[in-house]
Parts: sequence; structure tokens; C-alpha cells
Amino acid sequence: MKKILIPIATGFEEIEAVTLIDVLRRANLEVITASVEDKTQVQGANGITIIPDINIKNIKSDDIDMILLPGGWGGTDILANDEYTQNLIKQMDEKQKDIAAICAAPYALKCANVLKDQYTCYPSVEEQIKQDGYTDQLKVVENSNIITSQGPGTALCLALYIVKKYTNDTKYQELKSGLLAEFC
Repeated sequence: MKKILIPIATGFEEIEAVTLIDVLRRANLEVITASVEDKTQVQGANGITIIPDINIKNIKSDDIDMILLPGGWGGTDILANDEYTQNLIKQMDEKQKDIAAICAAPYALKCANVLKDQYTCYPSVEEQIKQDGYTDQLKVVENSNIITSQGPGTALCLALYIVKKYTNDTKYQELKSGLLAEFC
């Protein structure tokens, strides 16, 4: 079973984090939520609190198949400046393991120097990233081992994209239909 790490930092975007966790678990993928800070409860940008499973310092790149970063500027800023998280992202890239980010979180990938030639993010965040290759034409962009998505409204599409990548077409179609997500 594929293991997906979702790091949670204060100010994360709740729609993205909860949607990703929920859909991936519905697909029977193992999702590990990890606090990036020394907190047992982490509050999102809109006041919703998540109790992560573990602290990120207890995760090694060999333990997981993917690291998946939710956006939200507050959380993204922490992900971009946390030394352990940045090193984990770099290790995942060196091993050609999957790395995904949505909304503002591709900025954290830029800080780790792992963002590839084509990516998407929340409109205007590309101005902070300052790297060629931005597109706003796709909800989800995969380039090598990096997957990016635009924001809260595309979180379901990103989650289903990962389901399709890590399971099979039957599971993907079943979830897509059950979630009424024909727009993805």
C-alpha cells in the first residue's frame, strides 16, 4: 500500500488538506498527517484544527512514497522555512519519489529547488515563485516526479489524480462517480 505524507503547518488551507486526506483514505491509501511544528493540534487559516498523526521529524524519506503539501500562505511559509521539511522534500526528489503541492505550496518546492519546468499554483503565487514554466490552463500538472495543482477548487481533482496514479482505473472511476466529480 502506498504511503502518503501530508505535512500540516499553522495556517494550512483546510479545504485542500481535508479533501486530500479524505479522498486518498477512501481509496484505501495510507495517509499520514504530520505536524511540522511541535504541536499536537494545528489550526488552519480559517480556524479549523487538525490533530496530526505524528511529528514530521519522525518521518524519513524511505518511509513514504509521496509527500503532499497543502497550501495556505501561513502553512506554506512554514513549509518553505522548516529545515527538516525542506530536507525531506530534497531527499524525496533525489530518490525520484513523488512530491505534490497545491495552491501556494509549490512555493515551498521552489525553496527546496525541486520545482520542475512546468507547474501550476494559485494564481499570483507564480509571482512569488519567479520561475518559468507556470501554466494556469490545467488543474493538475505532472512533470517528472512533481505534481502541482491550483487551489481549493482543484483539491478534489488533485486527490483523484493521485488515486488514479496509485490505484487503478476502477477505483478512480468509482470515487470520481461517487463524489460527483465529473469536472475533474
